[in-house]
Amino acid sequence: MSLVDLLMPKLGESITEATILKWHKKPGDSVKQDESVLDIATDKVDSEVPSTHEGVIEEVLFNENDVVPIGTVIAKIRVGGSAAVTQSQPTITHTPEPVYEEAKIVEHIPYQPTPVHAEQTDKPTIRFYSPLVLNIAQQEGISMSELERIPGTGQEGRVSKKDIMEYVAGRGSNRQQAMGNEQLATGNRQQAAANIQAAASYQPQTQPPTSNIQPTTPNYAPPTTYTGNVEIIEMDRMRKLIAKHMIDSVHTSAHVTSFVECDVTNLVLWRERIKKDFEKREGEKITFTPLFIEAVVKCIKKYPWLSSSIDGDKIIIKKDLNIGMATALQNGNLIVPVIKNADQLNLVGLTKQVNNLANAARSGQLRPDDTNGGTFTISNIGSFGSIMGTPLINQPQVAIMAVGAIKKRPVVIETAQGDSIAIRHMMYISLSYDHRIIDGALGSTFLNAVSKELENFDVSRSI
Repeated sequence: MSLVDLLMPKLGESITEATILKWHKKPGDSVKQDESVLDIATDKVDSEVPSTHEGVIEEVLFNENDVVPIGTVIAKIRVGGSAAVTQSQPTITHTPEPVYEEAKIVEHIPYQPTPVHAEQTDKPTIRFYSPLVLNIAQQEGISMSELERIPGTGQEGRVSKKDIMEYVAGRGSNRQQAMGNEQLATGNRQQAAANIQAAASYQPQTQPPTSNIQPTTPNYAPPTTYTGNVEIIEMDRMRKLIAKHMIDSVHTSAHVTSFVECDVTNLVLWRERIKKDFEKREGEKITFTPLFIEAVVKCIKKYPWLSSSIDGDKIIIKKDLNIGMATALQNGNLIVPVIKNADQLNLVGLTKQVNNLANAARSGQLRPDDTNGGTFTISNIGSFGSIMGTPLINQPQVAIMAVGAIKKRPVVIETAQGDSIAIRHMMYISLSYDHRIIDGALGSTFLNAVSKELENFDVSRSI
């Protein structure tokens, strides 16, 4: 018999930790290989962790609702033994060593411009910093050890933007005072006697001077009271994570949105003509989403910067085109499953991937890997009746495209015989992009390329 470790699995390149939602097994329970041991949650998806071996749960090392870094041992399994376990089996406990060891990885927060390596400290806990705070620290030349000493007034003692800005202002005042003292000490000789006399009469303070960087007692606001006929709803865990992800996106990227009007008449007529035969042959309904993805992939091949991310002053071009598609869940929350290597799939393959991921999302069957690795995102807001929108970038990507509702409108058609007015199927497309690396010229050029790709759709195309 031997003990094997069950680790918190790797859930994607941008995920560094997961929350334990529920243990399905407890010490002494038998478990088969690939049988679910616990449920976990990340900021993207809930998932099950299966057993890697068949045996008996010897020990579980974390409680439900604990946040655990990726790669940490979360349970031990005794293989080659019976289901009986000694009564002295330890209850759920924490082992700090894996937490501290892996927490060094957590400090490399995704999307921050340049990695900041934490200096060794004697602090018993790990502090987390938002990308905004880290960006300010980098710009102001504040080291990680210096950042650790700044008192935080945020949730769980975290350093907020206000805290670090007050620290920077206080540090600037100290520098100015030091420069003034230096000028005074190197003044002309006529003032030397006065300076010496002033120095002689100076009495050092018994208490350090008060400055903006000293810890202060936070002013806690009284509980908010609501008047009138209101209903108070507590955000669920997923909605809280979505809210944080959106705020982080605004604080990280310089958002710009461009719009274009697109005539998709050919696309609509072609789909209407082939959709029954397509479903009969492939067993899948073809929607507009795989057609949009196909057009986007072709244009990203021409303008690869749209499939990239930023690491400090480096631009990371993603050669694997993994297209995320924003999907609304039945509870109103949003999730973005990812079609991996979309450029290697034909229209049939894209259709099956779109349908499978959408169904898995709505039934809660997505795997952690299904939401990871996206390089560009499409949001079909037209399915809810919106004609246009300004979507927020899905970090660490640099662009997201939204397609509005397709509406029939009278449009001027230019032909060799002259202009005419016709009823056409029209749609607005919007592209939000990170202005740090995507300028208006590139963003607009890419958006127009997607529009032309859809407008020039081949109506005689076969399936």
